[in-house]
Amino acid sequence: MKILVAGATGATGTRLMNTLVSEGHAPIALVRESSDTSKLPDQAETRMADLADLQDGVCDGCEAVIFAAGSGGDTSADMTDKIDRDGAISLIDHASKSGVSRFVMLSSVGADDPDPSTDMGHYLKAKHDADEYLKGSGLTYAIVRPVALTDEDGSGDMKFGDDVDPKAKAARGDVARVLADAVTSDAWVGKTLLMQSA
Repeated sequence: MKILVAGATGATGTRLMNTLVSEGHAPIALVRESSDTSKLPDQAETRMADLADLQDGVCDGCEAVIFAAGSGGDTSADMTDKIDRDGAISLIDHASKSGVSRFVMLSSVGADDPDPSTDMGHYLKAKHDADEYLKGSGLTYAIVRPVALTDEDGSGDMKFGDDVDPKAKAARGDVARVLADAVTSDAWVGKTLLMQSA
């Protein structure tokens, strides 16, 4: 499957790209000119684009899109809105125009009901808005909401939904596995689920 990955050069995205290649997919990394592509698998294609200013045709030829980008909790509110909300929404629109068959969103624990008084409140509100837009887009979708991320590879042993402890951890390697699964598995269609590493 040809899969466009936004956030492909990030800590989770590079793991995801390698996972997709290992599973026989043809991932395409959405990258900016300043992106460090050195950790991407050799087999991966790249497609130049900026989430803050996407051009027509960015999703052309792709069967699925995975949004694994994130401005991070430390960036300005303006940049958070540009990437995590507006960038995601724009990519959803482009995916719809290009006839993409599935859109997988990497979201976050707390995005269901963001508390504006917390440090992560603005970031979670942006994620919430993007998630809700995806749900109403008409695209076949899956939304993955991991708990706090670690830089570990993980064991592949995970919990989902009501079994998740919101204060637990999620290994980035496990998150990559879940995103790769969600892009093909019918079990994920129309689902929004919390996840943690067990």
